[in-house]
Amino acid sequence: MSFKKKMLLLGGSHAEIPLIQAAQSLGWYVITTGNAREGLGHPYADKNVFADFSDKDAMLELAKSEGVQAVCSGCNDFALLSTVYVCEKLGLPGHDSYAASLEIHHKDKYRALATKLGIPTPRAITVKVADTDSAEGRADFEAAIAQLTFPIIVKPVDLTGGKGIHRAANADEARIAYKDACSRTRQDHVVVEEFVQGTNHGFSAMLVKGKVAFAFADNEQYFVNKYLVSGANTPSTTAVTGLAKLREYSERIAQELHLVDGILHIQYIERADGTPVIIEICRRPPGDLYIKFVKYATGIDYPKFIVLAEIGEDISGIADVPTQGFWLRHCIMAGPEIENGSTVRDVTFAPEIQGNIVEKFLWYKPGEVITDKLTYKAGIVFFKFDTLAEMQDKTARMTELAKIVAE
Repeated sequence: MSFKKKMLLLGGSHAEIPLIQAAQSLGWYVITTGNAREGLGHPYADKNVFADFSDKDAMLELAKSEGVQAVCSGCNDFALLSTVYVCEKLGLPGHDSYAASLEIHHKDKYRALATKLGIPTPRAITVKVADTDSAEGRADFEAAIAQLTFPIIVKPVDLTGGKGIHRAANADEARIAYKDACSRTRQDHVVVEEFVQGTNHGFSAMLVKGKVAFAFADNEQYFVNKYLVSGANTPSTTAVTGLAKLREYSERIAQELHLVDGILHIQYIERADGTPVIIEICRRPPGDLYIKFVKYATGIDYPKFIVLAEIGEDISGIADVPTQGFWLRHCIMAGPEIENGSTVRDVTFAPEIQGNIVEKFLWYKPGEVITDKLTYKAGIVFFKFDTLAEMQDKTARMTELAKIVAE
């Protein structure tokens, strides 16, 4: 057997499958890790070593013991922060400094950075995690919400996927949200910020020498869980001027933090006046096969370019091409009629969308029980449409056209 270079990939869920396959196509021996042994990505890897990828020192020891030549982040902020920590300690290329990564991935630090750089961001205040049952513990929080205009958002600074995020219309709702956010975070503080009204979108860019060399934008959809993206379609409804601002903001951040070449992914809310307000930002691949969505919609092998960047290879050959056609990536999630404890029977697709399906990746098992309907997914489906009108119409009805049958 010929020697292959070894890569440690922090993650092993369905979201990491395109990264595993891209790395293997480039000649790498891929070792996946994570606590979730049932992750659908692990069987695709060459080797699995199950460990907590949020434990950066454990990941450092794993990288050393396996003798890897590269470390690649999975689709999780904890994975990214451990990845950059390990690469910094081992002198491996392809990643920013650990300090720069915290500036981007911790919400309070990013809000401060955006304010410094003149980038639109929600008005936010950092509040210490405290015992919310005590008057002393509530003092910081009460002072913060008194300065903000309701509705507000309360969120942990270190979590993604809608975890611990709540919208509060008044002080009583805010106190309940604060208690929940405090119980979930691993940090000693959370963020409270003013709610931004508008439409939700994603913007995914590849940086080369501090400039945006490729950019892709989408329109996000949400279903029962209003803080967890259930789908995204493209092309984006954001105007050219708004997308140009996002490119400019990305380059401002890149130059301020001296970011290395690679992905910069943004979630933003577009206000009625067209202003894009960045809500979340990261330097890791987004989850739920988003990078395959980009590949389908543009023809650019996004997973491969992400891996090339993370191993420190040249990605300047990426072409800045627009979306080709009309596409939707849709997560099959539980509808409002389904209760926790329901048993999954099937996933059905209406006849009128059968011809739009490009790929189905379904992982549900008939008979399994839905324990949390806000996060449960039965699979992911990619659709292509003939016209913009068809995409918009069927996207709006997709939760009825493709649905979970449960009892």
